[in-house]
Amino acid sequence: MTKLVYILNGPNLNLLGKRQPEIYGHDTLADVEAACAAVAAGAGLAAKLMQSNYEGQIIDWIHEAREAAAGIIINPAALSHTSVAVLDALNTFDGPVIEVHISNIHKREAFRHHSYVSARADGVIAGCGVEGYALAMRRMASLLA
Repeated sequence: MTKLVYILNGPNLNLLGKRQPEIYGHDTLADVEAACAAVAAGAGLAAKLMQSNYEGQIIDWIHEAREAAAGIIINPAALSHTSVAVLDALNTFDGPVIEVHISNIHKREAFRHHSYVSARADGVIAGCGVEGYALAMRRMASLLA
C-alpha cells in the first residue's frame, strides 16, 4: 500500500502567490501541491495537501493523520510562533514530521525566530521558497524508506 504524507498549511497560505510576493514569491498553493505530488509519486508515496486558517482544523488533521498518514509536512505559518496546541497534537503523531517555512524566519522579525513546532520536527526547512516543500518531500521519502 502506498504511504500517504499529509502536507498541512496554516493561516494565510491560501493567499500564496498573492500575499507579499516579495517575501513568499508568486507560486500558489496549487503549484506547491503539484510539485509535492510529483516528488511523492517518484518516491512511491502519495501526498495530500490541506490548508486552513483555523488552528483547530490543523489540530484535527494532525489527529486524523495518526490513523491515515505515514508522515506530516507542516507549514504552520504564524501558528509556529504561538501554538502549543499544534505542538501537543504533533507530539501524539508517531511518524516523521518536517516543518517548512517559505521565508527564512531567522532573518525576519524577532518574534518569528522561535517555533514551537520545531521541538517536534525531525527536520526544519526554511528560506528555500516554495521549493522547500519539495525538499521536505524528498527528505520524507528518505525517512519513510
